[in-house]
Amino acid sequence: MGTGFFTSVDDVSAKLAGAGYLASTAVATTVFLADRLGKPLLVEGPAGVGKTELAKAVAQVSGSRLVRLQCYEGIDEARALYEWNHAKQLLRITAGRDETWEQARTDIFGEEFLLRRPLLTAISSAEPTVLLIDETDKADMEVEGLLLEVLGDFQVTVPELGTITATRPPFAVLTSNATRELSEALRRRCLFLHIDFPDEELERDIVRLKVPGIDAALADSVVRVIAALRAMDLRKLPSVAETIDWARTLLALGASTLDERVVRESLGVVLKHQDDIAKAGAGLQLEQVLDAS
Repeated sequence: MGTGFFTSVDDVSAKLAGAGYLASTAVATTVFLADRLGKPLLVEGPAGVGKTELAKAVAQVSGSRLVRLQCYEGIDEARALYEWNHAKQLLRITAGRDETWEQARTDIFGEEFLLRRPLLTAISSAEPTVLLIDETDKADMEVEGLLLEVLGDFQVTVPELGTITATRPPFAVLTSNATRELSEALRRRCLFLHIDFPDEELERDIVRLKVPGIDAALADSVVRVIAALRAMDLRKLPSVAETIDWARTLLALGASTLDERVVRESLGVVLKHQDDIAKAGAGLQLEQVLDAS
C-alpha cells in the first residue's frame, strides 16, 4: 500500500519543480512507483547530484515530516532505532524502593522511558513521514540487518514492548555514494534509482532556477566549463551544488562572461583540492570549451 503523495509521473515532476527540484523523467517515474507501491527507494550516485535533496523535496511537497538517519561508521542500534532512558529508569527505581523487582521492571520498561531514534520515530509516526536514511553505505553490515525488518514490513520489535507496526508507513529513501556494496537482501526490498550528473540542458535549467538573475549566456558558459571539468581525471568531480555555488559567486562578482582570469580566481569554489585546481589550470582549454557547439 502506497503513501498516496502523487497521482502520476507528471504530478511528481510538477510538484518537485514547484519545490525547486528539477527531476528527470527517470527520477519522477521511480519516485511515483515508490509512492504507489509503498516500496523503499534506494538512490545511488556520486556525491552532490541531489540524492538527499530529493528526499527533502518529497517531504516538502507532500507536507510530510522529514525524519533523517545520518549513517556513519560505527552507528549502532541505539542511535538508529531506540534506547532506554537509563537515568529516568534509575530515578523510577529509586522512587519505588518498596516495590518488588517485578513491579519496578514493569514500570521502567514503559513508553515514557523509551527514547525513539529515527527509525522507530518514522515507523510509529501517525502523520505523513518521509524517512531519509542518508549515506547508507557508511553504516556497518549489522545496521543493514536492522534495516531489513524495518523496511521489509515497516515494523520494529522492542523485546520489552513487543512488535510496533507502522499504521502509516513512511516514504523511505535510502541514499548511497556506493563506497561499498550494499547487500542483495537490502536491495531486494527497494526500488533502485541511479542519479548521475545531469545533462547540460537540465543543469542549465537548474542553475537558472537556483540563481535568479543570472544571464542565460553566463549560465551556459558555467555549465560547459563544469562539464569539461567532469571529463577530466580529478580527485573530486564538481557537484551540481558546486555548479550553483559558482554561478552565485560569478553573479556576486559582477562577471558577465567567463575568461581565464575569472575562472582562475574563482575555481576554488568548484574544486576543493589543490592538485585538482592545478590539473584544471593546466588542462582546461577555456576558449575551446566555450566555443564548442
